[in-house]
Amino acid sequence: MEIPETRYARSGDVNIAYQVVGEGGHDVVYIPGFVSNVELNWQHPLFAALNERLASMARLIVFDKRGTGLSDRVQGIPSLEVRMDDARAVMDAADSERAALVGVSEGGPMTFLFAATYPERTTAAVVYGTSLGVWTPETPWLSTREQTLARLSEAEGRWGSLEYTREWVAVRSPSLANDEEYVQWIATYLRGSASPGAVAQLRRMNADIDIRHVLSAVRVPTLLVHRTEDPIPVANARYIAERVPGARLVEIPGRDHAPWYEYDQWLDPVEEFLGEVWAAEPWDADEPDRVLATVLFTDICGSTARAAELGDRGWRELLQRHHQLVRTQLTRFRGREVDTAGDGFFATFDGPARAVRCAQAIASAVQDVGIDIRAGLHTGEVELEGDGVRGIAVHIGARVASEAGPGEVLVSSTVKDLVAGSGLEFEERGAAELKGVPGEWRLFALRS
Repeated sequence: MEIPETRYARSGDVNIAYQVVGEGGHDVVYIPGFVSNVELNWQHPLFAALNERLASMARLIVFDKRGTGLSDRVQGIPSLEVRMDDARAVMDAADSERAALVGVSEGGPMTFLFAATYPERTTAAVVYGTSLGVWTPETPWLSTREQTLARLSEAEGRWGSLEYTREWVAVRSPSLANDEEYVQWIATYLRGSASPGAVAQLRRMNADIDIRHVLSAVRVPTLLVHRTEDPIPVANARYIAERVPGARLVEIPGRDHAPWYEYDQWLDPVEEFLGEVWAAEPWDADEPDRVLATVLFTDICGSTARAAELGDRGWRELLQRHHQLVRTQLTRFRGREVDTAGDGFFATFDGPARAVRCAQAIASAVQDVGIDIRAGLHTGEVELEGDGVRGIAVHIGARVASEAGPGEVLVSSTVKDLVAGSGLEFEERGAAELKGVPGEWRLFALRS
């Protein structure tokens, strides 16, 4: 097969390289692992054969994540939220309304987050050889953040060298470790897919990812395929399968992590699964009534005393100015106003980092007119009912806001874990019992 034409989708101010392969009534978006290069993917028989097999199932859309391959190099660490924006931009550019997402290795967390946030654009979520993120008491088989960061300097200094690549292949493709031609090719591929600095940034983001709290909000058909001796422990897939509603897990033998090695072994169950989904799911399926969203609550601190000080007319004018400033920032950060009661706002966002930045911008803007607000945020599954939004996540967000002090933006641990790579920094505020919400919740205050 000839190398498909590489095109570019605009995502914000960044160009994302993508290709469209084949035709068909259904779309598959392939979300690559750690690094990729859409053109180099066709220059090795194993890589090309993997793409061809995927393209035989449906129209295949492949892309390089920002900072890798042929996409723009960027400053800073790209968050999962930004990567979701990039995937949507590619789908829009390729005229894909809905697609099955196939995420490999590092592409798994973004696949789950996208499927939970945009179920109306996701026919199915398929992940191969994925990981959850970093060590927690629930996931003791994973590396700690400190262990991940400790390996950074060594990897950055040796990235793309033959010596480093031999070690890379020995872990990820042990069945091909003695194939010197393959090792030479992988060294070329790694250098052509990311610079040493980009690799370091990606690993820093991965050191903070934690998607455990997103899993229960994935409502699309889900398949996990994992090799039993994969260097990424199969315990990851088992953990995920237990927490994603209705997820199907297929464990296959083998110790090779690379998706292009014996690709038929994992793509056979994928093709069978997608065939079932496409046969059962009408293309014009109803809009979902449950999605993953970040809820934001704000209110003015000391509003009663301020109203008494200003009088009815003065307070009304100040309140109008406050509402104008809040709505300006909601528009800027793509928030949706759900409700306004008195001096408080309730809004939702499709990305937690945007929501936090919006809260920060609101707090700063209203200070210019002599107002302090408190803000609270939480990310979780919400139920859509007409123009309204309800669910336990809404109650948690409201309770988090009630714990905030004047001028403070307070977030739940779920929000903090999902904004890894965004550049946002937090200070821990300890655990709190939220009225009417079971258990203790770790809260974090945004640093100015």
